[in-house]
Amino acid sequence: MTDAVGVGVIGAGRISAQYLDNLTRFPDLSVVMIADLLPERAAAQAAAYGVPLSGTPDELLARPDIELVINLTIPAAHAAVSLAALEAGKHVWSEKPFALAVEDGRKLLAAAAERGLRIGCAPDTFLGAGLQSARRAVERGDIGEPLSGLTLFEVPGPQDDHPILKTLLSRGAGPLWDMGPYYLTALTQTLGSFASVFGVGRIARPRRTPLNGPGAGVEHEVEVSTHVSFVSRFAGGQTASSTVSWDSPHRRVGHVEIVGSEAALSLPDPNEFTGPLRLLPRGATDWVKLPVTGPVAGRGLGALDIARAVRSGRPHRADGRLAFHVLETIAAVTASIESGAPVDVTSRAPQVDPVPEDWDPYDISH
Repeated sequence: MTDAVGVGVIGAGRISAQYLDNLTRFPDLSVVMIADLLPERAAAQAAAYGVPLSGTPDELLARPDIELVINLTIPAAHAAVSLAALEAGKHVWSEKPFALAVEDGRKLLAAAAERGLRIGCAPDTFLGAGLQSARRAVERGDIGEPLSGLTLFEVPGPQDDHPILKTLLSRGAGPLWDMGPYYLTALTQTLGSFASVFGVGRIARPRRTPLNGPGAGVEHEVEVSTHVSFVSRFAGGQTASSTVSWDSPHRRVGHVEIVGSEAALSLPDPNEFTGPLRLLPRGATDWVKLPVTGPVAGRGLGALDIARAVRSGRPHRADGRLAFHVLETIAAVTASIESGAPVDVTSRAPQVDPVPEDWDPYDISH
């Protein structure tokens, strides 16, 4: 444990529990401090997880024993907090989205490169057994030449009594920005880089009145599309059709299907680290289950990957350039909805090594 990477968590909200459940059990990491703009909330999480220190974000960034900052703040603060951590000389793992503006994403990549620091961003579900097994199936040639993709996420959406309804329907959220990163990242693992997108969107209820939370009783103008459909063209010539919706009474989540020249592949839910992987060969009528192998530890795998990469000197897999590519693609869909025309995506997703099937999050030798 003497070589464990010192970790500081900024943001002690609800998602911090999912992270801390894992971060405090990985032997490569030593969680030193939890910080929040509400210090009492940070103190409560620190006590719950046996973390020795709590305080403010500025106090955390000033500590020399913290090498890696886990940014779990609200989306509107992601870019500013990540940039402050980089400027303090810390590696960064951020919750999604990487930023709310493409230019802010570029600034983060530049700041990390200038300082020789690592930056990565959720989702890290693609490091799990489910999507890694799907990647291996495609690379083995199980489906032949990959041709197209289909992704679906359709739910009724947040109800008016949701405690953070206003946040969910404000810029930087909505189903595209909130759930899109999972589905777009999954597509990059099987079809490669996005080249252009054409999207349409709608807002089912332009004004809503939250019943709970700090804005309860005050009418709120919905700032983002609550139903988005878009067609993507990939750099390799493949296409995909995607829908993310909070307007559907019919619940369909986790649907990712890749069609190849010889078979179709049904992937696990990209919001999970494992799940069923099935193959439908050409001419067959029944799906065949494929083996799913690899790590399933949960949120925090991306931070662990950065820590191990820092100690070993190898590239990390949940690369900030991948997060930026997904950010640019989501921003392009948003721009396409506004303009009514296709929008090009200029960045490309980096090629990263697959996760070995025997990669063990709980064995520091890995």
